[in-house]
Amino acid sequence: MINNILSDTIVAISTPKGVGGIAVIRISGSEAISIVNSSWKGVNLENAESHTAHLGYILDSGNQVIDQVVATIYKAPKSFTGENVVEIACHGSSWIQKELINEFARRGARPATRGEFSQRAFINGKMDLAEIEAVADLIASSSRAAHKIAISQMRGDFSNKLSELRQQLLNFVSLIELELDFSEEEVEFADRQQLTNLANDVRTIVNNLANSFSIGSSIKDGIPVAIAGVTNVGKSTLLNRLLHEEKAIVSDVHGTTRDFVEDTMEINGILFRFIDTAGLRETSDIVENIGIQRAEKKIKDAALLLWIIDPSAELEPQIERLKNARQELTDEQRMIVIVNKKDVATIDLQQLSGFDVIEISAKTGEGIDILESKIAGIYENEADKHDIIITNARHYQALTKASETLDRVVDGLDMGLPGDLISQDIRECMHYLGEITGEISTDDLLGNIFANFCIGK
Repeated sequence: MINNILSDTIVAISTPKGVGGIAVIRISGSEAISIVNSSWKGVNLENAESHTAHLGYILDSGNQVIDQVVATIYKAPKSFTGENVVEIACHGSSWIQKELINEFARRGARPATRGEFSQRAFINGKMDLAEIEAVADLIASSSRAAHKIAISQMRGDFSNKLSELRQQLLNFVSLIELELDFSEEEVEFADRQQLTNLANDVRTIVNNLANSFSIGSSIKDGIPVAIAGVTNVGKSTLLNRLLHEEKAIVSDVHGTTRDFVEDTMEINGILFRFIDTAGLRETSDIVENIGIQRAEKKIKDAALLLWIIDPSAELEPQIERLKNARQELTDEQRMIVIVNKKDVATIDLQQLSGFDVIEISAKTGEGIDILESKIAGIYENEADKHDIIITNARHYQALTKASETLDRVVDGLDMGLPGDLISQDIRECMHYLGEITGEISTDDLLGNIFANFCIGK
């Protein structure tokens, strides 16, 4: 299958669909340069140096000009795919793009499938699987923090750490398996205490990587922040203030918000998904009750809960609901208590002792800058706890399985299990770590990964 893939020369548009100033068409394969050269009017591209750009014309089969373009030449193996690559920068007309693709197809190039350029880069050893997936994350990054994580992984920081761990495990498993060859002499090449220390050290690193997935996936997709509280405390006003637009309806009528309103905002380079929820109260209104149930689910799913207190209203039921909400939080969830309406009322903050409290006025904007800094600071600090942050669910699952095998290794060493059983668990751990980088892969795995890429990448 792979040989068939590599034998074709492929072509696709690498820029988004639609009309723009320019578009880029990418051709990759052993015949890429000759195919373009056969329809080219300009310098001989086959004689051109790698990594050079040339102005010329692409002609159709009747020698009519399709477009004036810039052709950039990359000769194997010094290209993204490791093959000969030509990138054509043409005018952005959709008709021109279609005609160029058709012309190159008539001359022997096959339309590329999703992610096929990246798949060739992986097959040709230009990048490993984790680095390739980071390319997709980089393209999809919607905040500075997500971009920073993707760049780190694309540069190989994560892959290098995994490679280091696998090599350490390989060194020890080799010694254990060497012992098996001398089992009758009862020779011990691998110091069991050193192996226990190594297994514990590797398990700690693997667990730290796996634990970073919670913050990593939130940063990648936008950290969910639920704005909650009883009715009419200023939740919708706060959402509008944070988003700098009138996103939610604001009214003095209790129960105005009957469904959640959601939008994203970047603060200090981190993307947040702010969710205005229905006010929590007892009501016989069927529709409002549905909204309250949805609010409770959003609160449960949020990474951060902004719980609003209105000091101008009765405090006792508000604080009672606040305490109940805190009891429902998981270890991963965070909460900030916001005393709103600072412009019209105050509160004795001792009544909220034990809570992380900030006073604001959502109406006037007072304290909003402090709130934004506090929100961003929580996740900047969380991110700083990890040298490497993972954002990919596939990586998280593999790391979790690797950690489970290391548990068995440590337990087996403590119980004095035979070397062949210890060796089997270590090799299983190495297998899961290798799955992340693609050192161990299947056609099904690769197909699932690259099917999620865009055509042209």
